[in-house]
Amino acid sequence: MSLLDKEPVKRAEKFLKNFDQSLEVIVLENSARTAQDAATALACDVGAIVKSLLFKAENTFILCLVAGDKRCSLNKLKKVKDKKDISMASPEEVKTQTGYTIGGVSPVGHLERIEIIIDNSLERFNELFAAAGHPNCVFKTNYNDIQKITNGKVEDIIE
Repeated sequence: MSLLDKEPVKRAEKFLKNFDQSLEVIVLENSARTAQDAATALACDVGAIVKSLLFKAENTFILCLVAGDKRCSLNKLKKVKDKKDISMASPEEVKTQTGYTIGGVSPVGHLERIEIIIDNSLERFNELFAAAGHPNCVFKTNYNDIQKITNGKVEDIIE
């Protein structure tokens, strides 16, 4: 069975194709579980890798799309959301909310409706790569399209 036949990858791909028929899921020989792994496999800057990080804010979830060379700031996120209590979601919560396992969380095609915040430092790159439902699957996009496809809000959320 090809990775492209796995349900989470098919779900991400369907969402991508509905947005733009030319978007393709790229299957990597090596894992892209970390931003560094993905950058090595794609021969690109680690910052051009979009990390999808799920946070729990009281009884809701927020997916933050962060450049691979940056860290999400909990303090900035708390200010942006005007919430006192925000923490990383557990692996189980990530799976339940997004339908993806950690290392393969796509910015699109989630099981539940999730608010998305995009790190404004991603604007530095002409090409971006984000997970497509599996640690070995990614898709190529750009800053404008990642905003459109996710309906994400751009904020300064990095340390």
